[in-house]
Amino acid sequence: MQFKSVIVLISLFLFAANTYADKEKMSRETYIQKYKELAIGEMKRSGIPASITMAQALLESGNGNSTLATKANNHFGIKCHKSWKGKTIKHDDDKRNECFRRYKKASESYRDHSDFLINGSRYQFLFDYRIQDYKSWAKGLKKAGYATDKRYASSLIRIIEDYQLYQLDKGNYNIKNFVPKSKRKNKELVNDVDEFIIDIYNQRKVYKRNRIDYIIAQEGDSFKSLSEELEMMTWQFRKYNNISKKHNFKEGEVVYLQPKRRKAEIGHDTHIVLGGETMLDISQMYGVKIKSLYKKNDIAVGDQPVAGTELNLR
Repeated sequence: MQFKSVIVLISLFLFAANTYADKEKMSRETYIQKYKELAIGEMKRSGIPASITMAQALLESGNGNSTLATKANNHFGIKCHKSWKGKTIKHDDDKRNECFRRYKKASESYRDHSDFLINGSRYQFLFDYRIQDYKSWAKGLKKAGYATDKRYASSLIRIIEDYQLYQLDKGNYNIKNFVPKSKRKNKELVNDVDEFIIDIYNQRKVYKRNRIDYIIAQEGDSFKSLSEELEMMTWQFRKYNNISKKHNFKEGEVVYLQPKRRKAEIGHDTHIVLGGETMLDISQMYGVKIKSLYKKNDIAVGDQPVAGTELNLR
């Protein structure tokens, strides 16, 4: 009888311990609320969609409950690699006792994740996608080899759509209005993101130059009006078009909606400078980064080319 009593007590203890542990586990909703500002902040700093950052963190950290997240503040499963000089932790992944990065706090993990993508040559093509194009980012991460799981892209997309994380790409996330996809009964609550984006662009014709989306500015356009109409942030217009906060859009002006490229399209190898043309004018004309133009032509940054000069564009 005593032996059975001991077994019962042990069983009850284990049950209570497991129940307590389950209560302590963080839910996805709680994780999103806790770390959404980090994801949005990194988007503003790096240009990586906050929805992608958050979906990766949720997936890689098990909603913040994984060993790497709890013991090493590693929310993205980033391994050491040769370049890592910080602290490490051993953890079983594809192989036993693999080396992973250890951080003092979660914000360091988020920042390192952004820098990891920014500085990785194989991820550079991702930054040609619009911030709102989370599907291309998800598929691109898989294509670049970020994860070995064949379902990685579809997993990210499902998390983003189930939890409406595309709201983060607009710089906000209202948990009060959130309805989990599995609990939605009214079809009107379902937000078809693809259709939503198409509707926005149907209001204004979008062109392509050097495989970059752009619009033609209309009378009355401002940072605020374009930001609201195109669901973009004002810093994106400034960065993609090399303009200041005080810039006034002129009717007929080219306004890029994506980052420009390092070289022009095939067939546009050179450009003969006309009187009055600036490096910015030429950058906008061909969709080429202005820094690349200066570098390709060995011109000091800030200097302007003389009329008749032949500039290299590729």
